[in-house]
Amino acid sequence: MVVPPLRELAAAAAFVWDSTRGARLSPWKSPYLRWRIETYWGLPAASIQRETFWAFSWRERRRLLSFLLWAGRMRSAAR
Repeated sequence: MVVPPLRELAAAAAFVWDSTRGARLSPWKSPYLRWRIETYWGLPAASIQRETFWAFSWRERRRLLSFLLWAGRMRSAAR
């Protein structure tokens, strides 16, 4: 796997920071992340707990990284 440039990683991290506002130490409680997981992967938002969030994140880590890099590029382009 090719490592993305530092600028893309920073933009992706900024997206994660913004999307977990109010639940940064417990991202599974973030309404936005719950909505994204429910919408794109079909897991009911109400059933997402710490264990399911981390299991999902690990299982989908490549697709999540791809999404985060894309979101970071879009965020940078919008500025």
